[in-house]
Amino acid sequence: MPLPQEFHDIAERVNNWGRWGADDEIGTLNLITDEVVRAAAAGIRTGRRIPLALPLRQDGVQTGMIPGRINPLHTMTAINQEIFGPGTVATSDDAVTMGLQAATHWDGLTHVSHSGRLYNNRPADSVTAHGGAAVLGIEKATPVVSRGVLLDVARAHGTGRLPGGHAVTPEDLDAAEELAGTSVRPGDIVLIRTGQIQHYLAGDRQAYAFPSPGLSLRTPEWFHAREVAAVANDTLTFEIFPPEIENLWLPVHALHLVEMGMLQGQNWNLEELGEACAAAGRHTFLLSAMAEPFVGGTGTPVAPVAIL
Repeated sequence: MPLPQEFHDIAERVNNWGRWGADDEIGTLNLITDEVVRAAAAGIRTGRRIPLALPLRQDGVQTGMIPGRINPLHTMTAINQEIFGPGTVATSDDAVTMGLQAATHWDGLTHVSHSGRLYNNRPADSVTAHGGAAVLGIEKATPVVSRGVLLDVARAHGTGRLPGGHAVTPEDLDAAEELAGTSVRPGDIVLIRTGQIQHYLAGDRQAYAFPSPGLSLRTPEWFHAREVAAVANDTLTFEIFPPEIENLWLPVHALHLVEMGMLQGQNWNLEELGEACAAAGRHTFLLSAMAEPFVGGTGTPVAPVAIL
């Protein structure tokens, strides 16, 4: 279906085109300033490091629902090979073929388009088969290191996992922010826990994929008002799936990536982090989630670490 007027109205309210100049290619990552990072680093209390990435494996989260997005295929290209002659040091090498958004990842600003445009009014046809993203490629992303804030929406609802049809609303984010005992600040990276990834961790990839809780069409304005730098969660599709408005597919993707210029992440494992934050009574941390600089990439695998 064509994008409804409701979508276009929200798009106008959250649009960041030109905010950081006509040539800007990093969008809301501009909000991560040196001062923001210094303050985030100063908040480290224990030094505990919690990994948030899923293992890269052939039986990963992808089920074939998204064409071409394949789980990692790992191949050995050399095994204990004495390449400098008999008796010399032997080496083993390997290679991987995978979708850049196969597992824990960031969606880049060229991952979706709408109305023929990308972020900052760039043409969608600047993404080509041979060159990938000519502008706004994931390699342009500046270091993604900032204060992380866990908004544990599932825990705020008094449950370990939200039901599959739950659309996460601004009111849900408010409740999780209150539970966290902090206010989301400009330049923060917000992580939203729904508990959905428990299905995958238990071995049920289909239940993980569909139906899924996720962000509602009303949430981009919440992130825009708080000047959030990036958002990630623990689901395959990020936004509620199937969509809350029938046949309106990926509207939150379009609002975040195209209108706001804001990276969004999927398939982040927030289970250990959720337990640690609840036990400590503290839901903020230094987050390192660097984008792998694939030139022309529309997304990238990431191995994020929360440092408490």
